[in-house]
Amino acid sequence: MPDAEARTRIDAAIDEGFGRQVEFLQELVRFPSLRGHEAPLQDWFARQMASRGYAVDRFSIADVPAHPKMAPMVDVDPARSMQVVAAHRPANPTGRSLILQGHIDVVPEGPHEMWTYPPYSATIRDGWMYGRGAHDMKSGVACMVFAMDAIRAAGFEPAADVYVQTVTEEESTGNGALAALLRGYRAEAALVPEPTGHSITRTQTGTIWFRLRVRGVPVHVAVAQDGSNAIMSAYALINALYAHTKVLNEAAKSSPWYADIKDPIKFNPGIIRGGDWASSTPAWCEVDCRIGLVPGTTPEQAMAGIEQCVKAAATGDAFMANNPPEIIWTGFQTDPYVLEPGSEAEAVLAAAHASVHGGEMPARRTTAVNDARYYGLYFGFPGLCYGPRGEVAHGFDERTSIEDLRTCTKTIAAFIAEWCGLRPIG
Repeated sequence: MPDAEARTRIDAAIDEGFGRQVEFLQELVRFPSLRGHEAPLQDWFARQMASRGYAVDRFSIADVPAHPKMAPMVDVDPARSMQVVAAHRPANPTGRSLILQGHIDVVPEGPHEMWTYPPYSATIRDGWMYGRGAHDMKSGVACMVFAMDAIRAAGFEPAADVYVQTVTEEESTGNGALAALLRGYRAEAALVPEPTGHSITRTQTGTIWFRLRVRGVPVHVAVAQDGSNAIMSAYALINALYAHTKVLNEAAKSSPWYADIKDPIKFNPGIIRGGDWASSTPAWCEVDCRIGLVPGTTPEQAMAGIEQCVKAAATGDAFMANNPPEIIWTGFQTDPYVLEPGSEAEAVLAAAHASVHGGEMPARRTTAVNDARYYGLYFGFPGLCYGPRGEVAHGFDERTSIEDLRTCTKTIAAFIAEWCGLRPIG
């Protein structure tokens, strides 16, 4: 850890700038940075980082080369999906390089009347900030930016290259994080401050996104028996996939990482569209779905299982047997990721955590995905997922703990100082 004097100065700078950090987070939350609409926030963030003296690179997913792990982006233009990298490059670097990366895309907020406060108001009440993205994960973005701010305010700079990144597509494909890597931004470690409640993510499941497209035969409801209802056919496929998931979860009981977690493979039919008229049997139906996979299973194996399940269900249906449903892969095709214990980067983060919290850094296993997988699985350096505390990701009244912003920022600053090293400014 940095010496006592340096640490005291950095912590004091975090405390002194904390009001500005909270306001910065409020500004982030007030941007409705939904998928396909992230560019205004990214423009604002690029200006913020340029004003701090960083070399800023703004680019789209379409600007980078193709990669086998790029997931399909259905209904979204890659050229409109903007990424921002703010680079700190000291003269004659001596420390270890680092990526600080957070995503700024958020999921839809649902009916506004079901929120206590407007979802993009960034309202603060009783030690919490409410808003879509406040918890997942704009709070982490504020932590990493103001950790770097505090190091500078204390009279130091990291002695190594640091790339402060905000990316898109984390909630749907992961292509934003991959795009930054394909742009050439590499380091000796990456820290992704997702809201983990001050714990490190040891494992994450993989995820597959797909769309079921089902046809029917429209007739007047008075003779519904003469037609075929695409919505009801879609329900049959959904039920078959739930049964398939039960089989997968039974097999997951032998997983070395998820055996003691009940039903780690989650299946969710998340969006359904279909039909044209209440008095006509629907001629079409589309269902957007998500399913997980545990370590030891590849995306290709999971996708083959989906195909087999849907084919078997369709074969047993008089109409679908002759009019097979279509499967469209619409997003995530991600590998599970295990952060193997023992890396030096994790040891430094654990020491930083202990210096702030006074105890051992907890580890967590998640049945969701995060961008840390790219670094460890495909680019050969550890991806650490560790961040502040919040509640209700993707739900109504999503919120982040104000005080946890402060403690997480101090942990991240201590990690940067030790991992990258410090040198006096000037």
